Amino acid sequence: MTDATSTISPPALQVRHLGKQVPLPSGPLTILTDVGFDIHAGQTVAILGASGSGKSTLLSLLAGLDTPSHGSVSLFGEPLSTLDEDGRARLRAERVGFVFQSFQLLPALTALENVMLPLELRGDAAPQSAARDILQRVGLGERLDHYPRQLSGGEQQRVAIARAFVTRPALLFADEPTGNLDTATGDSIIALLFELNAQAGTTLVLVTHDPALAARCERSLRLDGGRLVHA
Repeated sequence: MTDATSTISPPALQVRHLGKQVPLPSGPLTILTDVGFDIHAGQTVAILGASGSGKSTLLSLLAGLDTPSHGSVSLFGEPLSTLDEDGRARLRAERVGFVFQSFQLLPALTALENVMLPLELRGDAAPQSAARDILQRVGLGERLDHYPRQLSGGEQQRVAIARAFVTRPALLFADEPTGNLDTATGDSIIALLFELNAQAGTTLVLVTHDPALAARCERSLRLDGGRLVHA
């Protein structure tokens, strides 16, 4: 008889005893201390905390963009510590999407070209068709040939969201996605983000300082002074 536990999928994210220190002339600065949690596939989870609490550092460690001083992070059962920089980049390209506060669009590329880029880098067939489709879904079907400088902040973030979802990621990191937007525009962007996320069944990890935004997620992880105080 097969052990039932052998068929259980690993968490999308598994974090154990995670710590981060950076050296300073005055001595090491501790940013994160003994952080641990699991996030399961399909969950929407907010990482909540004040400025300086360690949220962005934690996000960088979860995504393999930075390496911890202590502890471990596993994505879909694969420990990031076993991968070199190229291996981590490959895992992100295949399974992870990002939405940033500052949009991170390439100014020399049109909206369509910005969304096509991750598909082209991955070697997908027919990237233009997929990019056109997702831009239509985020309401920018008439703005395909516009450059970022020709788009409003809200439109630029819609392009960024389209770029994040076009690769059909299993896990999406969103770092203060409304931080550079006015309240009304931010509300519409968050509605779009959660709508696309629900349709795709993506695991969403949302970094925010806004309790109202965190409340839209199924679960919140609160950081205070680099320590996890609520999970």
